[in-house]
Amino acid sequence: MTRSVYVTGIDRGDGRQVIELGVMELLTRHVDRVGVFRPLVHDGPDRLFDLLRARYRLTQTAESVYGMSYEEAGTLQAERGTDELVSRLVDRFHQVARDYEYVLVLGSDYAATSLPDELNLNARLANEFGAAVLAVVGGQGQEAESVRAEARNAYRAYDSLGCDVVALVVNRVDPALRTAVAERLSARLPVPCYVLPEDGSLSAPTVGQIVHSLGAEVLLGDESGLARDARNFVFGGAMLPTFLRALTPGCLVVTPGDRADLVVGSLAAHSAGAPPIAGVVLTLDERPGPDIMALAGRLAPGTPVISVPGGSFPTAAELFAIEGKLNAASPRKAETALGLFERHVDTAELTNRISVARSGRVTPMMFEHELIERSRAGRRRVVLPEGGEERVLRAADVLLRRDVCDLTLLGEEEAIRKRAADLAIDLADAQIIDPQTSELRERFAELYAELRAHKGVSYELAYDIVADVSYFGTLMVQEGLADGMVSGAVHSTAATIRPAFEIIKTRGAAPGTAAGAPAQIVSSVFFMCLADRVLVYGDCAVNPDPNAEQLADIAIQSAATAAQFGVEPRIAMLSYSTGTSGSGADVDKVRKATELVRALRPDLLVEGPIQYDAAVDAAVAQTKLPGSDVAGKATVLIFPDLNTGNNTYKAVQRSAGAIAVGPVLQGLRKPVNDLSRGALVQDIVNTVAITAIQAQGAQPGAQPAAG
Repeated sequence: MTRSVYVTGIDRGDGRQVIELGVMELLTRHVDRVGVFRPLVHDGPDRLFDLLRARYRLTQTAESVYGMSYEEAGTLQAERGTDELVSRLVDRFHQVARDYEYVLVLGSDYAATSLPDELNLNARLANEFGAAVLAVVGGQGQEAESVRAEARNAYRAYDSLGCDVVALVVNRVDPALRTAVAERLSARLPVPCYVLPEDGSLSAPTVGQIVHSLGAEVLLGDESGLARDARNFVFGGAMLPTFLRALTPGCLVVTPGDRADLVVGSLAAHSAGAPPIAGVVLTLDERPGPDIMALAGRLAPGTPVISVPGGSFPTAAELFAIEGKLNAASPRKAETALGLFERHVDTAELTNRISVARSGRVTPMMFEHELIERSRAGRRRVVLPEGGEERVLRAADVLLRRDVCDLTLLGEEEAIRKRAADLAIDLADAQIIDPQTSELRERFAELYAELRAHKGVSYELAYDIVADVSYFGTLMVQEGLADGMVSGAVHSTAATIRPAFEIIKTRGAAPGTAAGAPAQIVSSVFFMCLADRVLVYGDCAVNPDPNAEQLADIAIQSAATAAQFGVEPRIAMLSYSTGTSGSGADVDKVRKATELVRALRPDLLVEGPIQYDAAVDAAVAQTKLPGSDVAGKATVLIFPDLNTGNNTYKAVQRSAGAIAVGPVLQGLRKPVNDLSRGALVQDIVNTVAITAIQAQGAQPGAQPAAG
C-alpha cells in the first residue's frame, strides 16, 4: 500500500517550503519511487516542484502532480459542494499513488484564495488520502507565548478533525527564543514538535530574483553574481568616505546612476573584500559612461550592476517587498534550508513517525544521501589543499550549508576570500591556512626532515617541501590536526598520494592506528551507483599490474571498504575465464589470488576466476557456475589489472549512466582521497563525505589547527 504524508499549515507566511524540501530529502533517502501531489495550485510556475524535480531527478510529469487550480476548486465547490470537490481530488491523488511507493502531499498555501475554511479542507483531504499530517506553524515576528499558543491551537485543530498528526513544526522563530519555545512545547504536546529559527539568508532575495521582480536591465554580472543573496540594502547619497563605512557584507548598493564615485568605490571595496557586496542597482535610468563601466567590470568581474528606471524611493519600496523563495535557480538556498531542517529536526524520529520503510533497492541518490547523513553523524575535519579552486569552493559551500563536516582550506587567505566573495560563498565557518606563512610550517619541517632523514632530507629542504599544499595537508592529517584530506581537482594523482606514501604510510607498514586488516599496498575502489544497486570496483586507479599477493590484498581491502559503506561484500575475482574453463598466466594469477583471499579471510565470500557477466547476472551464473554463493550476485568486483578496471568503470559509467563515486583510496593508516581533475562539485562533496566516514573508523575527532 502506498503511504503518504500531508504537509500543511494554518496560515500563509510559515516558510513551509523548507519543511517540504526537508521531508522530500528524508523520503528519497529511504524510498526509490517518491511521488508529489499538490491538490490545489495557483496559475503560473510552481517553483517548489521545479526545485524538487531538478534536485531529486523526478520523472513525474507536472500534469500528474496537480489536482486542480484554486479557481477551478472555488467554482466547483460553489456549484457542486465540498463533497464533489473532495471526491475529484481524491481520485486525482490515487492516480498518483498507484505509481509510487510514497507520496509527499503539499497542502494549500492560504494565499489569496476564495476557498472558505481551508484548514478544514486540508484536514479532510489528509483523512481521505489516508495520509499522516505534518502541521507547520509560522513564528515570524511573534513573542514566545504567542508562538506556543498558536502551535497548540494548530495541533488541536487538526487532531479534532480526526487527522493523524505525527509531528508539528514551528518555523521562522526568533533565534533568541528558539530554545525556550522548544522546551515549553515539548512538555505541552503529545507529538514531537520541532522548532526552526529564522534564517535571514532564506528570506533574502537573490540579485537574479530582484532583476526579475523589478524588470531591471543587467549591465554587468555573470550567473554566479546573480545568484548572490541581497542580505541588506545600502542607499547611496553620502560622500564616498561616509558611504563606504555604511557597506555591510552581502549588501545591495542602490544609488543614482550618475554617482560614478559610489559605483566605483563600492566595487573597489568588494574587490578588496572589505566588504564583499551583492551588487549595485542604478536608479533614475542613469548610467555611468563607458570608461567607468569598463573600470567597474575590471574591478569586480561577475558582480552585478543593474539599472532601473525609477528613483531610489519607489525602488526601495519594491525592494523591501521582495522575499527570497526556494526554486531550482537558487540551489544554495536549498542547501541552506536542508542544513537548517537537519540541525533542528530529529530526522530519525520523524522518519519513523511517518512510517517510511526502506526500499530493497539502493539507488544512487539514496547512496549519496546516506553518505551525507553518516558523515554528519560523526563530525570530522577534512582538509582541502586546493582552497582557491572554484569547484572546491563551491563544494565547500554545500558542505558548510549542509553542516556535513568541518573544513580547512589551504592557500593564500586573501586570495581565497576574494574568490569566495566573487562566488558569493560564505566561508565564515571554514578555517583557512596559508602554508607559506603558517606557524605550523617550522613544526612540519622538523617532522618531515625526521621522517625522510634516511633519504638525505635536511631541515632546510623540508622547510621548502612542506609549504606545498599537498604535503602541508598530509602533515595536518598525520599530526591529528585534520582527520582526512581530499585533493586532486587540479593536482595529479601522484602529487596527491606521494606525500601520503611518505608520511602516513600503509597499515601494513605501520599497523595499529586505523581500523581494518593490515594492508601491504595502497589501492582504490569506485562505488558504481547503478539504477538499482551499488557495486564496488577495485582497483581502477592506482596499481597498474598487481601480482597475485597484491590482488588478494586489494580484494580484502575492497571488501572492508564495501562493508564500511553498507555494501555486503561478495567478492568476484574477475578474469576472461570462469572456474576451470581456462588457463594461462593471467588466469592463474587470479586463481592464486582467490586462494590467498580464502586462506587469509575464510569469513569472506569470494569466487574466482569468474567473468563479469557470470558475476553480476543470475541467469548467466546459473549456466556457468551453478551453486556459487557469489556468482550472479557479486557486489565487490576485483579487476586483474588497471587497464581492465579503468576502462570497464568508464564504460559502465558512460554507457549505463552509472554514477561513479571515487576513486576512494584504501590501505593508508589515515584517509587521503584523490579526485579526478574533471571532478564535478557533487563528486567533491561525495568524496569529502566518504573521507569523513573513513575517518570515523580510523581515529578520534581532531582539533582544528592554528593558522
